Amino acid sequence: MWRRGSSRNWRRRSRIRSSSSSYSNSSSIHPLQSSSRSEPPFLSLPRPRSSSLAMPITLFDHEKLDVYQLELSVIAWLTDLFEELRDIKGARLAETLDQLDRASLSTLLNTAEGNGKRVSQLRARFFDDARGSATECAACLDALVAKRACLAKRVEEGKARLARIVSMLTKLVDRFDDVPGVSRAAESRTSSSRRTRTKLGGYEHG
Repeated sequence: MWRRGSSRNWRRRSRIRSSSSSYSNSSSIHPLQSSSRSEPPFLSLPRPRSSSLAMPITLFDHEKLDVYQLELSVIAWLTDLFEELRDIKGARLAETLDQLDRASLSTLLNTAEGNGKRVSQLRARFFDDARGSATECAACLDALVAKRACLAKRVEEGKARLARIVSMLTKLVDRFDDVPGVSRAAESRTSSSRRTRTKLGGYEHG
């Protein structure tokens, strides 16, 4: 005997079957297949940020100086030279290399500290000390050649950079020092001799 409720149940079953078949057809699509709405998977990958490749931000005034950046390049160049001469023995290079390392750092640090001084003559004094340390670096490179640790051609690039540093520091000294050249040299010798002397029984012993 046919009933109205049976027709309703049949309609419900047909709806469930149609929805399940459509779900199975949609789920059979491979997840890597592209559609008109979504972009290909290689375009949706996270891209590297451009800020990660940027150079460090300049925070101090001395970092803006060309001579400071050139002094940093000399230290990087010397680091490669130290690696080459590390295994050489018998020429007593340890003292020369240590002096060269300290002189290069002195050039860099005096330039940075001098640029932070507010008094012009103090700036000139620190720049003058940095210039002396740069000249000392060049002398240490000559000593390495004299000790036959390396060829003269190997240190030409370093000495060329040091010559530029000395020239740039000389301009900075002349810019910030108001004392004339002759009296400046005399004052420098006097101040340096006073720092190294000690009084012994009322007599200044050098």
